[in-house]
Amino acid sequence: MPKLKTKSGAKKRFKITATGLLKAGVAGKRHRLIGHNGKYIRQNRGTKVMSESDAKTIRSYLPYGL
Repeated sequence: MPKLKTKSGAKKRFKITATGLLKAGVAGKRHRLIGHNGKYIRQNRGTKVMSESDAKTIRSYLPYGL
């Protein structure tokens, strides 16, 4: 049976933590930030751990991890 291919878009956008959770960047912080308050901008800095229902889909795109 041939090797499974990893989705190249997924390997650029997601990381797997040591405990097996998936981390991803937060949406909505590229432009037009003047319409948001400081709390929104601060809380959406960096990355967040994904919900388990979304993570299950992403794991199927990464058959061998990262």
